[in-house]
Amino acid sequence: MSQERAIPKHVAIIMDGNGRWAKQRNKERYEGHIAGVESVRAAVRAAVRNGVEWLTLYAFSTENWGRPTAEVEAIMELFCRTVMGEADDLARQGVRVRIMGERTRFTAKVLEMIDHIERTTAEADKLTLVLAFNYSARREMILATRALAERVSKGEITTDDIDEERFASELMSRGIPDPDFVIRTSGECRLSNFLLWQSSYAELYFPEVLWPDFDEAEFDKAMEEYARRERRYGLVTEDC
Repeated sequence: MSQERAIPKHVAIIMDGNGRWAKQRNKERYEGHIAGVESVRAAVRAAVRNGVEWLTLYAFSTENWGRPTAEVEAIMELFCRTVMGEADDLARQGVRVRIMGERTRFTAKVLEMIDHIERTTAEADKLTLVLAFNYSARREMILATRALAERVSKGEITTDDIDEERFASELMSRGIPDPDFVIRTSGECRLSNFLLWQSSYAELYFPEVLWPDFDEAEFDKAMEEYARRERRYGLVTEDC
């Protein structure tokens, strides 16, 4: 691997295709989610190996509560089992875990697991793995707007004080750099309410592969695609 190749500091992934993967194999949808856990492990290993510093995975959206109750319960149980099985190993790999999203709808068991994995991995410093869990970009921006409006009403700030930096400081992603590269597996070409503010200048990549088949080789292929991109942030270069 060339040291001169551009590596994104922050990769964000919409892990799409678990259900279709299961359907193609005449399996239940929850079996696709189980298979997708190995792809999470692969993405973490490949991110560390490639020198990525931040990896955000869209694990559960606010819209996902509308799925069949049995599927939602299976996802929550899978999350709890995975946390118990992976927390110590992630810490050994140098992976710190941060959960991003609203926590009000989670059961006490899920909240306990969130606290467990964040505490267990708190000192890790190679990669920060952000799990967007019960996350909605629109909801995130509404909450940020409300927080700023409340500060204005209390006289703490004026409307003139509100700029991009202050707005970003009220988002759930505060302290996390904006993603350089957003990947959505399964070939669907949309962001689905994921990091809408933060992805304004991210490079987007939509591979056809379903999430359970997104292995380390697919991650490396994505890194090669990113290295071919020229990020201009709205500016122009001599070639354009």
